[in-house]
Amino acid sequence: MSARDANNSETTNTLGTVVIGGGLSAAHCVHALREGGYTLPITLIASENEVPYERPPLSKEFLQGKKSESELAPFPASWYAEADIDLRLSVKAESIDVSGQNVILSDSSTVGYQHLVLATGCRSRLGGPESKMPGWDLPGVLTLRSLEDSKNMRERLLAGKHLVIVGSGWIGMEVAASARSAGMEVTVLTPGQIPLATAMGFEFGSHVAQLHTSQGVKFQFGTAVRGMSIEARGGLVVETATGGVQADLVLLAIGAVPNTELAEAAGIAVGTGVLVDPQLRSSDKNVLAIGDVADAYNTRLGRSLRVEHWDNAIRQGKLAAATILGRSESYDWLPYFFTDQFDLGMEYVGDRATDDEAVIRGDMRKGEFIIFWLRSGVITAGMNVNMWDVNDHLRDMIGTEVAVEKLKDSTNDLFAL
Repeated sequence: MSARDANNSETTNTLGTVVIGGGLSAAHCVHALREGGYTLPITLIASENEVPYERPPLSKEFLQGKKSESELAPFPASWYAEADIDLRLSVKAESIDVSGQNVILSDSSTVGYQHLVLATGCRSRLGGPESKMPGWDLPGVLTLRSLEDSKNMRERLLAGKHLVIVGSGWIGMEVAASARSAGMEVTVLTPGQIPLATAMGFEFGSHVAQLHTSQGVKFQFGTAVRGMSIEARGGLVVETATGGVQADLVLLAIGAVPNTELAEAAGIAVGTGVLVDPQLRSSDKNVLAIGDVADAYNTRLGRSLRVEHWDNAIRQGKLAAATILGRSESYDWLPYFFTDQFDLGMEYVGDRATDDEAVIRGDMRKGEFIIFWLRSGVITAGMNVNMWDVNDHLRDMIGTEVAVEKLKDSTNDLFAL
């Protein structure tokens, strides 16, 4: 069905598409709609007073002052006006009336829709599933999810000060590298024995730990944090089972929680996120979900998954637009993500399980290597570290069977495997 046919198949009123969210997936969804010839009204609702922007630089280039605020936006404010997008900033979606196909906003206005796209993203986890960590709201205790969060932290990255990071996932390790590069003393507290253990396994996690340690980052492994308090001198104390750790600044980087409340209240099915099919449609045929909040069925992997990464946000934004335009596309790509920490640059593609076999190609001591993960002899994921122009080939290798010895042997031409 063409974009024109899709438009004409709608009811004769002026209702169009409403997108809730101010991130990368929302921006690419509305952009792809207009680029695809969609002529009905589009409303984008963003709770922040910012043109929709991408978030990966918040813990890296922007936090380090290497990227400006204007460079975070995939499309400038002028584009939304030119494309006739009703961009509503600093307003929240309070509820969804699925039977009446309306969104009720925090300014008491109501927006009707034919298609609704939920791009509500995630928020920082502040503690356990039922309670917030004591001291989470103290001055100097920060999280990092928004541009405002990154601005606030950037102003506080002062040489000679002590930053304590609670958690050793992607955000925690990227901020550790940024803060240490700014001259701060950095201590990472984590209940695990290596950073990034769940996400990337022992081999890469150990390499990251060694890299950070060589740059002066301190780790306290096997450390459970009970909360934060203010000491007599006015500084912060991070309280653990073995005592207190003094800090000038604390970052809580203990994971993210998908913002599914709007969907749940509207009676839309939710799993680890908003449950959607390969075309990103929810249990309500008029409502789609994209980006970090979407628990989407991947046709290539044969299961649903929720992915909190840049590449997925862009692709799902475009896929949602294709679905609205009546095109027969589906969620069939492999997860991809990247990181930059000190002099380490990494790209990952695939879908590794925690018990997959890790095969290392190259010399980890030199900081240039590839890790393959295999399940029953079949490659499930690949990661290149400081080795460029190979990621597309690694993507092509996913799902193939290659002998382990050939993968390990760097004298074998990678592109011939």
